[in-house]
Amino acid sequence: MAGASKIRKGDQVVVLNGREKGKKGEVLRVLRKDGRVLVQGVNVVKRHARPQAGNPGGVIEKEASLTLSNVALVDPKTGEATRVGFKFLDDGRKVRFAKKSGEVVDL
Repeated sequence: MAGASKIRKGDQVVVLNGREKGKKGEVLRVLRKDGRVLVQGVNVVKRHARPQAGNPGGVIEKEASLTLSNVALVDPKTGEATRVGFKFLDDGRKVRFAKKSGEVVDL
């Protein structure tokens, strides 16, 4: 997966399908090599951890990754899911924009 990424860390996204469909959250991490994404508060799983230095152990809740194709950027204008496009501004910068509203996502 080369080139510019349509979804980046810090973006607000909405889950399109699966058990967590309709939930919104902030992207914590994008795993480009695997084509997956971690979204805050979405797809939370419980894992058992042994005690280690600085960690008491026990049952820990953490976010599991979602497939990148199962999330969409939240349109900054409408708050709905939208596709992402790229365009160049007058000053030559390449930015992402929401296809539904035409609103620029990066500034």
